[in-house]
Amino acid sequence: MAEPIRIVVLHGDQTGEELLREALRLLDPALVGMAVELEHFDLSLEARRESRNQVVLDAAIAMKAAGYGLKAATITPEGSGDVGSPNAILRKEVDGRVIVRTGRRIPSIRPVAGIHSPISVIRMAVDDAYGAKEWREGQDLDEMAYRTEKISRRTCRIVAEYSFRHARRAGARVFGGPKWTVSPVYEGMFKEEMDRAAEANPDIRYEPQLIDATYALLLASHGEPLVIPAMNRDGDNLSDLVMQMFGTIAAAESLVLSFDAEGHVSIVMAEAPHGTAPALQGKNLANPMAMILAVGGLLAYAPGEPAHTSSRAIYEGTLEAVSDGVKTADLAGHATTTEFTEEVIRRVRTKIEVWSTLAYVER
Repeated sequence: MAEPIRIVVLHGDQTGEELLREALRLLDPALVGMAVELEHFDLSLEARRESRNQVVLDAAIAMKAAGYGLKAATITPEGSGDVGSPNAILRKEVDGRVIVRTGRRIPSIRPVAGIHSPISVIRMAVDDAYGAKEWREGQDLDEMAYRTEKISRRTCRIVAEYSFRHARRAGARVFGGPKWTVSPVYEGMFKEEMDRAAEANPDIRYEPQLIDATYALLLASHGEPLVIPAMNRDGDNLSDLVMQMFGTIAAAESLVLSFDAEGHVSIVMAEAPHGTAPALQGKNLANPMAMILAVGGLLAYAPGEPAHTSSRAIYEGTLEAVSDGVKTADLAGHATTTEFTEEVIRRVRTKIEVWSTLAYVER
């Protein structure tokens, strides 16, 4: 085998941890046919509190060295004096600039409004409403709340340029945008970078829309694939909407991307976009699709043909399982978490074995 791919595994809480452990079965070297080296960090709420988030910082250092991370859903506690969100710390420490979430049609599941083509939300991973300075002044009904937000041209440019690169790979058009008419200085900076990227990529169809129009037009767009560049909070809201439009938030992966000075992806952290689902903990009923697809998404960025072959096999095997009726309860099926994972593993194994026998076929 070639040099092993080193992946930092970020363990989590409740059902999030259970789903991560199921997804890790897809990284068995005997299954994927390549060397995989896993480095584990406990990011459960208990471990974060005990270390005062030092374990999160240590995990970020390891991820910067490895280039790849696979994260379980974690609990973000309420209260300003607690440990807060590990996601925010990780994104800051690895300089994650882009979050990619793609809603796609799930076979045998009817999407909202007849939408069938994939929709990718390319979201700012930093700044904007998240981490903004907030304060209040005054009393009673004269009390005022204030917030100071910021975005950088660097992040705007990275998000805009990556959106067009993603659209080229997906055969999609770049669609949507911020509310630049109301906020020409703040949100207008992002629109400027989108326009700049459009000029540099004239082969990609570009259709800028205000964010409110984007929401409305999504329900009427069912033709070609879409790529939607978005501000941080806009993208957060859009991502959940888009994935639910295809049937469930549990059926798509989320990727946090960092970039080097030349604009190439340098770090990938893959995770499920949903939460820890405490009501399902220990019941073996939760849908593992998003965590399994997170493994597939991560391997798509790893070097080498075995990684890319395994990525494709995981995507196809997962969606084919649903198409053939192997579904968990959220998709009106009867399969347990473990049964669904085992079915995907069976299909991945078969695909990789069959594809390996076709290497001689002329193309």
